Amino acid sequence: MALPCTLNRYLLLMAQEHLEFRLPEIKSLLSLFGGQFTSSQETYGKSPFWILSIPSEEIARNLMKRTVCAKSIFELWGHGKSPEELYSSLKNYPVEKMVPFLHSDSTYKIKIHTFNKTLTQEEKVKRIDALEFLPFEGKVNLKKPQHIFSILEDYGLDPNRIPENPHNIYFGRWIADGQRELIESYSVKKRLFIGNTSMDAGLSFIMANHGKVKANDIVFDPFVGTGGLLIASAHFGAYVYGTDIDYNTVHGLGKASRKNQKWRGPDENIRANLRQYGLEKYYLDVLVSDASKPSWRKGTYFDAIITDPPYGIRESTRRTGSQKEISKGIEKCPESHVPVSLSYHLSDMYFDLLNFAAETLVLGGRLVYWLPVYTPEYTEEMVPWHPCLELISNCEQKLSSHTSRRLITMEKVKKFENRDQYSHLLSDHFLPYQGHNSFREKYFSGVTKRIAKEEKSSQE
Repeated sequence: MALPCTLNRYLLLMAQEHLEFRLPEIKSLLSLFGGQFTSSQETYGKSPFWILSIPSEEIARNLMKRTVCAKSIFELWGHGKSPEELYSSLKNYPVEKMVPFLHSDSTYKIKIHTFNKTLTQEEKVKRIDALEFLPFEGKVNLKKPQHIFSILEDYGLDPNRIPENPHNIYFGRWIADGQRELIESYSVKKRLFIGNTSMDAGLSFIMANHGKVKANDIVFDPFVGTGGLLIASAHFGAYVYGTDIDYNTVHGLGKASRKNQKWRGPDENIRANLRQYGLEKYYLDVLVSDASKPSWRKGTYFDAIITDPPYGIRESTRRTGSQKEISKGIEKCPESHVPVSLSYHLSDMYFDLLNFAAETLVLGGRLVYWLPVYTPEYTEEMVPWHPCLELISNCEQKLSSHTSRRLITMEKVKKFENRDQYSHLLSDHFLPYQGHNSFREKYFSGVTKRIAKEEKSSQE
């Protein structure tokens, strides 16, 4: 049975990657532009076809100016489980809503998009000819039409069992495409300054969208590394700032991360990265600083904190120490000596990060960060919590058969009162995650076991 026609009904064509990240991104962007995603709206799980109710075409266009998870959006004119249902749905669509795009002075073309099946040219023409009952009065223009219409057919998700007939058929007017080209144009492979853990461009933009970053925001990354996350936020018009404990990384010094290059060049730094994309005007500064001992005065500074803390795999988890923390076996250092670098447990790192975000984010500001987990032990109770922050989304990205990382998005909903008060309240809550302080050992345990298994097999 065809779906009943309602006002402002749109069809989203989604990209088939980072599936768990798609819904939070669309929800965040709709909220940013004045729309709202309610539970009554229809999504299709892993399907690339989503039907949404959006208040206006302007909001739909703004959504597509930001999303990297969606390919295109269409004003939905009809939908059915079969051609007959589709045609019936189209005949029920208000003619007055069609006329502005079908009048005699207009030009148009009709495209066919199929998912999980390829049609012959003859089959495509047959489907287009079957729409002759629609009141098209304009001229066909295949190169530069004023209006583009699409028939979209869904043949399911199993490439090994493709049905003869589609599960769903949609017809709509193309509105806009998403920002998928940003993934290629901002590719780390083409970037001036990279490190061992530079964030993939697509995920960087997803994080900025989860954080609802907008023009003139101030966005901060306390584990800035080579600044990949700053670039995505700056692209959307935010002013960016960061800190990192590694002096060489902040200043672009030391050994290069690229193959066949020994040392970093004079143009390999975070500012140069933003200059490469014409975004230098959004660069505030990057400082050498320890995230465990933030040097900020009390107050709210940031509209978003977007970060990827080190997990101890490719980059070590470190913080500055003090004379009291140096083991007794080490001789006392002179007063002028720079404090030693100490191990920084993951549970302590996230404890500090959430407290810092609760204290420095504006109300409604968002914290977006990655949380590494050992999947056999993972439970939702392990996700760090703070009374000033509300959990918005929790998306998994697999790293290996036994490890993953989760993109956590939180929003500040309550004014920060007193750090000591929260320290006592949070200490017990962080206990479940303390087992992941040995995440590095657990991460490599799978590699060790796999090598041992392969050696045993070869011996047999």
